[in-house]
Amino acid sequence: MFDRVAHSPDRLPAAPGVGYKPKHFQDILDSPGTVSWLEIHAENYMGGGGRPLAQLRRLAERFPISVHGVGMSVGGEAPLDPEHLARLKTLVEWLEPASFSEHLAWSTHEGEFLNDLLPLPYNSETLARVCAHIDEIQSAIGRRMLLENPSTYLAFSETTLTEIEFLTEIARRTECGLLLDVNNVFVSAANQQTNATDYIDDFPLHLVDEIHLGGHEEDADENGERLLIDNHASEVVDHVWKLYEHAIARGGPKPTLIEWDNDVPDWPVLAAEAHRAATVLEAAPA
Repeated sequence: MFDRVAHSPDRLPAAPGVGYKPKHFQDILDSPGTVSWLEIHAENYMGGGGRPLAQLRRLAERFPISVHGVGMSVGGEAPLDPEHLARLKTLVEWLEPASFSEHLAWSTHEGEFLNDLLPLPYNSETLARVCAHIDEIQSAIGRRMLLENPSTYLAFSETTLTEIEFLTEIARRTECGLLLDVNNVFVSAANQQTNATDYIDDFPLHLVDEIHLGGHEEDADENGERLLIDNHASEVVDHVWKLYEHAIARGGPKPTLIEWDNDVPDWPVLAAEAHRAATVLEAAPA
């Protein structure tokens, strides 16, 4: 069993962070504003050197770093890719991040990588597989990881557990923490016609060590019904901010990331989103 106490890294501060983009490198150094930590995608920093790693080393001297994986395929049927896991271990060993997280999703099939984070049914079979993969990851990198709730667009007939029951049981079995993506909650609730506030009320917030906020776009399915797409390409909408305020009021201040991965704006726009998160955190009870 993974020894969580012996291998838990320093935690991120309960303050705003942003997803790091190279175009913002100098802006972050010169005028970080309320931004207190940075997140990187693991797969962008698994190479052997060059400007990306040099800039990351410079930033790591000033800011706690969160590493967010997007390609491990934690929910996939196949075994974890040992080469990918080895590259992740190398990154974690030299960077010593304050946090590592991955998605409750799968993105590989029969050796092929799919450029998406796909949902899975919530039942005993997938529960056992996800737990085994998380145990393997935590043992390899020597630290506790966080697992993020997904954005979903459909439901599976094979599902026997709610998403919250599934995530809570994973955390119990593996001693991993949870990452609450509030935008994903809003998107999933709209697509599945459920109540996002009820989801937050039922979520085990005491297990949450990080929160994500991001943008989405509104579309329509083949029947003309409203469909939200999690795309991280715009500002956080007011409904998601209100849901975030509700989560913070219930669970207390948490490290909060502004995710903006596509159509990335200039630094002042991103810094303003972080400042809005800081305002919510400062107003919350401890």
